Amino acid sequence: MIRHLVPDRAQGAGIRTGLRWKLSAAIALVGALVAIALSLVVHNAARVSMLDNARDLADERIQIAQRNFEMTGRPNFPQIKIDDSRLPSEVREKVAQGRRVTYVSDRAGGTPDIWAAVPLKDGRVMSLHTGFTDRSTDILNDLDQALVIGSIAVVFGGSALGVLIGGQLSRRLRKAAAAANQVAKGESDVRVRDAIGGVVRDETDDLASAVDAMADALQQRLEAERRVTADIAHELRTPVTGLLTAAELLPPGRPTELVLDRAKAMRTLVEDVLEVARLDSASERAELQDLLLGEFVARRVAAKDPEVEVRIVHESMVTTDPRRLERVLFNLLANAARHGKPPIQVTVEGRVIRVRDHGPGFPEDLLAEGPSRFRTGSADRAGHGHGLGLTIAAGQARVLGARLTFRNVRPAGAPDHIPAEGAVAVLWLPEHAPTNTGSYPMMP
Repeated sequence: MIRHLVPDRAQGAGIRTGLRWKLSAAIALVGALVAIALSLVVHNAARVSMLDNARDLADERIQIAQRNFEMTGRPNFPQIKIDDSRLPSEVREKVAQGRRVTYVSDRAGGTPDIWAAVPLKDGRVMSLHTGFTDRSTDILNDLDQALVIGSIAVVFGGSALGVLIGGQLSRRLRKAAAAANQVAKGESDVRVRDAIGGVVRDETDDLASAVDAMADALQQRLEAERRVTADIAHELRTPVTGLLTAAELLPPGRPTELVLDRAKAMRTLVEDVLEVARLDSASERAELQDLLLGEFVARRVAAKDPEVEVRIVHESMVTTDPRRLERVLFNLLANAARHGKPPIQVTVEGRVIRVRDHGPGFPEDLLAEGPSRFRTGSADRAGHGHGLGLTIAAGQARVLGARLTFRNVRPAGAPDHIPAEGAVAVLWLPEHAPTNTGSYPMMP
């Protein structure tokens, strides 16, 4: 059936999160990773650039100091030393090769030291030692602060963008799911594509169009099956009626009784199949009357089976179709008598009718999916009926605008494997009766 297209709730347990939050989290994560990567690249590039400038400045100073020393014979330039004992071994090795050297080393606290050295003509080494200036450190700290602020802004901006984009997509998908659920409940005039609306076309529209096409195809198939079933049942009415008439003309005896019994069962089956086909067509309309529900149920049940106990808890005036209500009630009683055990009890409480037996209860597939034609339930009910009684009762309840539910009675706190103590069918009549078009009046 179409109702299986979209489940009412997700199967299985798990954490459910909205699409907007997933998209927002993904954009925020990507933005954070990109911001961190760019911040590291910018920080390192700025640091390297500042160190290169410091080395160039140190190199210029050491050259000036060398020229002054060669002219005056004295190291008269600030921070200039001859054969400094702290000179790194790497610098000494390069200077020993007759090369002018600049070198960067890190202190224990992470602050870089700038070294510049040059060999003198007398074999000694002139060196210059400076540190990373406070101004450069402040500039680098300000840059890091700006990068952090920018990264946070990117993350929050990306999250907000994800919420907006994901929210729009989530709303469209939720509208599509709601429309699909309406289609699954039998509202064949609903279209998912029209429900989601919007000017921009995206994959959601493709999904909606596919669901609409699938629903149309299933609706056409169901309609074709309904017409075939109705045509077959209609064509069988005449020969079955003729067979029943001919059987009534047979001489009295046991064979005649068997033929009459089977012919009547076949006629009942044909009439039930025709009724199911009419109910499936959704063209049936209720003929409404005002009646006292408790009194009506008591009179009909007493005429049908005096042994059934009727209890009226609360009387109520309802507007409904008596013929269809009687059909629902009699089918529930027949199902209880056929598959349950006495005593059978009928309770009327306001607009609610309960029919209970004390048999093995309804099968689990009926409780989970509702009644289905030509399915008689569990093995202990095999061979009894055709599975149309509850299907007709549910269909007539829909015409009345009522709700028909099924449950099993178990001792309080008993687990599911404990056998049931009976089955209960509950008919919930609506507060407002359906109109002649099958809709419900709007209330202020």
